[in-house]
Amino acid sequence: MDAARGIMDCKERILSEDYLDLLADYDVLLRYSGLASADYCYQKIDDQLYIVYSSRVDVSNYDISVVKYESIPKCFGLMGTGDKFSRPCSEYFAVDFDKEMKDIEQVQVNAGGGFNYNPLIESGIIETNNPPLSLTGQKVIMAFIDTGIRYDLDVFKNPAGSTRILALWDQTIQSGMPPEGFYYGTEYKKEQIDKALQAEKPYDLVPSRDELGHGTKMASVAAGSKLEGNNNFQGVAFDADLVIVKLKPAKQTLKDYFLIPPEAICYSETDILMALSYVQQFYQPFQRPVVICLGIGTTLGDHGGNSFFSNYLDRVAMKRNIGIVVCSGNEGNAGGHFAGTITGSGENRYQDVEIRVGENEFGFSMSLWGEIPNVFTVEIRSPDGETIPRISNRVGQINTYQFLYSPTIVSVQYVLIEQSSGQQFIFFKFEKPLSGIWTIRVYAETNLIEANFNLWLPIKGFLRSDTYYITSSPYTTMTEPAYADNVMTVSAYDSENNSFYLQSGRGFGRSGGITPDLAAPGVEISTILGAESGSSLAAAITAGAVANFMQWAVIEGNDTTVNSVTIRNYLVLGAKREQNIIYPSREWGFGRLDLAGVFRGLLT
Repeated sequence: MDAARGIMDCKERILSEDYLDLLADYDVLLRYSGLASADYCYQKIDDQLYIVYSSRVDVSNYDISVVKYESIPKCFGLMGTGDKFSRPCSEYFAVDFDKEMKDIEQVQVNAGGGFNYNPLIESGIIETNNPPLSLTGQKVIMAFIDTGIRYDLDVFKNPAGSTRILALWDQTIQSGMPPEGFYYGTEYKKEQIDKALQAEKPYDLVPSRDELGHGTKMASVAAGSKLEGNNNFQGVAFDADLVIVKLKPAKQTLKDYFLIPPEAICYSETDILMALSYVQQFYQPFQRPVVICLGIGTTLGDHGGNSFFSNYLDRVAMKRNIGIVVCSGNEGNAGGHFAGTITGSGENRYQDVEIRVGENEFGFSMSLWGEIPNVFTVEIRSPDGETIPRISNRVGQINTYQFLYSPTIVSVQYVLIEQSSGQQFIFFKFEKPLSGIWTIRVYAETNLIEANFNLWLPIKGFLRSDTYYITSSPYTTMTEPAYADNVMTVSAYDSENNSFYLQSGRGFGRSGGITPDLAAPGVEISTILGAESGSSLAAAITAGAVANFMQWAVIEGNDTTVNSVTIRNYLVLGAKREQNIIYPSREWGFGRLDLAGVFRGLLT
């Protein structure tokens, strides 16, 4: 009874806006036992990471002067598929998703052989699907942490009509039983989904829906069943089994902190971490390998792979028989990154950064990461000439300014040495910003020859209008967790003409880490809901290729100890490379995905 009461209490805390979600990297009981009310619960991710749900009596709000920046969950958005998930949120919410899904029900894919095989041919998928290798993902599990899945579509069924989905955890439905060891959402097992598929109204029995279609598209590309006839279709690993997590939306409290519009599609780092913990339950070393595919991302964080999230992914990726594939994001040409270098001496040691803020922008946060031992301070000028004088470097203090001639409120916080990155961090928030050109004058307080810093805006999906840096850099524009060391990070290209996809995020990491690893087709990819483009599709194709490779390596016993790093290196060895490109490349990584090339290399 006490245990059941504890579960209910934690569920209420997890779902309530009166409790803040926090990340902790050591014994939470020791850390939180001294709080005023001790009103909290926690979930353990692994020995080095916990999620704490704490009463706002103890932590009234997110604030890096009270809670370390690394402990505040970051907000993630969808990295494809198609433009509606990467353009400003005011535009993609103009799409009538209900009507779109009803139209799709009429024709699952273009009739008459409209499936585009070219991306699978260019990636060496079709060649390895066929004998003698016959790699189709048999006995491999593919996990998708996204917007859910349209489980009733034929592309997720076996030839006999039963589902290929082993389990579906819908974090948004609280009426059923959560997975064992978890406190919220509802889990649907294969038996329940099969029963629903036999019913006249399947969604009456298993009410989990993918309203946006993003997760459905990802899963169909990576692991859709092989269909013939008018509904001609083929996923990469079409014999793999599936585990699906539908993420619940981030709490409004968290969105408010980062000034993300209420209508934006936004997921919390905490729920993604719980999903990653869940999908690992299906992993059986040497028997059932798991491939995890992430088509989500954020520009929050240091772009160096030092966050709690990236570090956790690195630990998981080192486990035997687990492969993790992430996309590079679609921010390459969004104008969201500024790379600065201050030279000179005396009063001239500054650089001006101009930001064009669009009409009716809701607000946005912005991050500056400065390289130690330099110390940076800032001055801000609005489009109408009103100026915030140079703000002194008072660590931890919130400097808030209400502009006289506009409704804009700007706050600035300095962190001299941010915990996870070891670099200086300046956090900006612009509420109700005046449209026009804003100027941030960045000063270097030290006299080193060069003082380097970087600024990032939110992903396009978290902005309501066209807001960007006037002088931007297309490099280091990949979204987190693409900078994690041990995962496979994939950029996107057009397989019809081998041109790089301009929206795709590009490397390298802020601290020089080599990423992306590979480029994969991501333009006009056939999904079960129509052709789409985006780096998340490139990740889906690569994840399917990893599942097929897992069949050869683990299921067929050719290299049973592989993990994410060794699989990545196999794929790098087999990649297609051009003579006129220097590798590793900021766009192409170590080359273009070619699964067949891996096996050709093994024969030489």
